[in-house]
Amino acid sequence: QAEVKQVLDIVIHSLYTDREIFVRELVSNAADALEKMRHTQLTENDVFDASKPLEINITTDETAGTLTISDTGIGMTRDELVENLGTIAHSGSKAFAAALKNAGKGGEAQLIGQFGVGFYSAFMVAAEVKVYTHSWRNEGEHLCWVSDGAGSYTIDEAPGQSRGSRIVIELKEDAKEFAKTSRLREILSRYSNFVSFPILLNGDRVNTVEALWLKSKEDISEEQYEEFYKFASHSFDKPTYRLHFQSEVPLSINALLFLPSENMELLGMGQMEPGVALYCKKVLIDPHPHKLLPEWMRFVRGVIDSEDLPLNISRESMQDSALVRKLGDVVAKRLLKFLDKESLEDAEKYRAFYQKFSRFLKEGVATDFDNRNAVAKLLRFQSSLTEGDEAISLPDYVGRMKEGQETIYYQVAPSRSSIESGPYVEGFKARGIEVLYLYEAIDEYVVSSLREFDGKQLQAVNSDQVDIGEDATDGEALSESDATALCEWMKEKLSSEVASVRVGKRLVSSPALALTPMGEMTPQMRQMLRAMNKDEVDAVKVILEINPRHEIVRKLAAQRETNPEAAQLIASQVLDNALLSAGLLDDPQRMVARTQEIMQALLSKL
Repeated sequence: QAEVKQVLDIVIHSLYTDREIFVRELVSNAADALEKMRHTQLTENDVFDASKPLEINITTDETAGTLTISDTGIGMTRDELVENLGTIAHSGSKAFAAALKNAGKGGEAQLIGQFGVGFYSAFMVAAEVKVYTHSWRNEGEHLCWVSDGAGSYTIDEAPGQSRGSRIVIELKEDAKEFAKTSRLREILSRYSNFVSFPILLNGDRVNTVEALWLKSKEDISEEQYEEFYKFASHSFDKPTYRLHFQSEVPLSINALLFLPSENMELLGMGQMEPGVALYCKKVLIDPHPHKLLPEWMRFVRGVIDSEDLPLNISRESMQDSALVRKLGDVVAKRLLKFLDKESLEDAEKYRAFYQKFSRFLKEGVATDFDNRNAVAKLLRFQSSLTEGDEAISLPDYVGRMKEGQETIYYQVAPSRSSIESGPYVEGFKARGIEVLYLYEAIDEYVVSSLREFDGKQLQAVNSDQVDIGEDATDGEALSESDATALCEWMKEKLSSEVASVRVGKRLVSSPALALTPMGEMTPQMRQMLRAMNKDEVDAVKVILEINPRHEIVRKLAAQRETNPEAAQLIASQVLDNALLSAGLLDDPQRMVARTQEIMQALLSKL
């Protein structure tokens, strides 16, 4: 009860200015109940009030100040009343409150339908709500649920109920407008015009039940498209993209798809349900088919209608239907081709979309093997050659690779500054080789899943397998023999943390860099695992590459014989600096004592 009360308070006080949406929510619930009833009638013969037509009836009474919304749907048993109306069935009030906070101004109304609390929106306008119901089962009880929205409710027997549910709302004094026929007609035309069952308002049919997706694009206005999007997605935003197409080959398909402007998962909503409903000849098969489109496309909203599907296909058998998989595959490929075209025609519009929905695309690269390359074309990254917010695609990168370059280079790090202040890209910059900058943790999975694009291997610049040719810099350097001797000495002195020390060709202005040996976890993977369970991530011995032209390295080579103690300090500091840049320094505190020792040694010479 306390949880219900908290949600009621949130709904009532946060959505007061949008309170007319309670009509949309109750009508939507009624349509869901009718849809379940339609499916039940396909498999059950023994149905209560079997002759009742599937429809929604709404009546207003200005004199009594009441609004009644009835459906001839599946109805509820006593247990279902308790589960559906007595508790928050799918999410707790804390989660709802958190999502509401993240939604910000203007986003609240969108959360209502998405969070499974639509029924409670009635209490924005109700002094009292009564729900009369009888289950579709003949043995079901005649029941009445009553609540004033204070957090408690009663359930009593109420003889004489028809199949379905009848919600009687006693309106608050400041909500009497919702007992006016004209006001209800206005709300229904705005929110519920495309409900696929008849809606009667005081006996008159008010919805068109129009299958917009079957009409020609030329016969549909922008306003109709927007209305349908808001109805289909339970949203108030405008879609960023719309794809409406008909096809007869290889399957009969009528599809109307929308890509939203708001990502509800970013607002703390948890994982979305699939949002493209599946129809056959205007008959709804499944409002949220999980096996139709790839899982990562769950943000897409709209309708797919195919005459090739059997009308009696059940939601259960649909999960294993090869025909449904083929249908989804055709639509997914069409959508990806459309999005690629749109991204090239209006880069700025696509950039705004990508900022909010990039994680879905990256999830697609990591999980959708069949469409991996097509999704990869839609990714955008900053690079060593871009400025500001500019980002490029993988085809852009491949198109401007240097002659003879066969590898796409990248680095995963938290920010541009952390990449460019580190040692790994300096050799590439000196040679004019572009490096992609990847800033998100998920990018590690993306590149490991993709591996190659357009025949070019993807390789991290901090991989120990990188070979970018001979040194690109001039200047005094250690001789080959001196460099080899220094590498052997450093390997001996740093043996507890270093697997090998070698001369590196990719360094320009840094004295050294650290690499994880092939087969070991990347630094980013180690950091993620360490954040989850620090004790289970073992230390790794690194490969240390030194720059034979750097002054520190050249002087270290001389000092190791004339001043071995100082040389040991400097060698350890060079290693720790390299580990720090690599994100592999597990204990930064150890640098403090050594830095103080180095400073004291310097000061003693002043």
